[in-house]
Amino acid sequence: MRLESQLPPGPLSAAALEVNGDAQRAIALASSLASVPRPGEGKTAVLFDTLCTLALADLTAARVAEAHLDARAILAQAGQDAQSDHTWGVFAAETADTVLTATPEGDRWRLDGTKPWCSLAGLLTHALVTAHVGDHGRRLFAVDLRQAGITVHDELWIARGLPQVTSGPVDFDGVGADAVGDAGWYLRRPGFAWGGIGVAAVWCGGAVGLARTLYDSTQGRAPDQIALAHLGAVDVAVTTAATALAAAAAAIDAGEADGPAGSLLAARVRGIVARAAEDVIFHIGHALGPAPLALNDRHAQRVADLQLYVRQHHAEHDDAALGRMLVTKGSAPW
Repeated sequence: MRLESQLPPGPLSAAALEVNGDAQRAIALASSLASVPRPGEGKTAVLFDTLCTLALADLTAARVAEAHLDARAILAQAGQDAQSDHTWGVFAAETADTVLTATPEGDRWRLDGTKPWCSLAGLLTHALVTAHVGDHGRRLFAVDLRQAGITVHDELWIARGLPQVTSGPVDFDGVGADAVGDAGWYLRRPGFAWGGIGVAAVWCGGAVGLARTLYDSTQGRAPDQIALAHLGAVDVAVTTAATALAAAAAAIDAGEADGPAGSLLAARVRGIVARAAEDVIFHIGHALGPAPLALNDRHAQRVADLQLYVRQHHAEHDDAALGRMLVTKGSAPW
């Protein structure tokens, strides 16, 4: 991907640097990005570049912006508007021991139960939330998070990575909500896969930020063979990730990433970028040792942030899901 910060520092990079891990500043920055293109409208590469550039500077800024922009794109796909003064999250995670149900109530819906992994629920104004609708599966709802009946459990968030992007469970007790699309639409729509690739764009930007730290370390003194080997390996990792994202953006805009093709593309790209991020973290640690982790606040925070965020890729479980897609195709894809 083309990153703004390959040029002299630009306004987007500077604004993300100013966030410096602060959730409130990240929300304010995200709400200012109304002009960023939505995926599938011909400029998906610009969206991915934006997310990469934000993450290169500050992963909190990118993490918050990605969810806000994804929610706005989902609403647009559903033919609904997102007001400019609303700040958005997307709460769609599921666990075996929590359930959120939706019940019709007049011309609206009532939400009851618990939703896990609700990032910044105590700071955002709105969220798109999935809930179970009887025997019809899951349906998506728009929820005003400022109303009564919502209890946010930020106290359960003890992470050292993305520490201010609190992502604990939220209890809903008779909370009013508006349906977005019909039952199952959220998972069926082409943009579901595209949103997952947007998350990978953030991982890529975080990895590039670490790669630049390694590169800068080679400029003050002549690197030895070990340092050069780590630098070469990091270059392969970030170049592979960026190439995969650029190809994905082109496929999305060409109409080649809908339905099963989109799911397969997202699984591949997320796997490629997640592995690249993990490789970069490994090589940075081996090349630079403990000093930057102990003495460089920005670097130490970026490592912790990226290690946590990339775990949204479920490692071997997601690899197995990809393998299942390939077997189902019935012919070798290579």
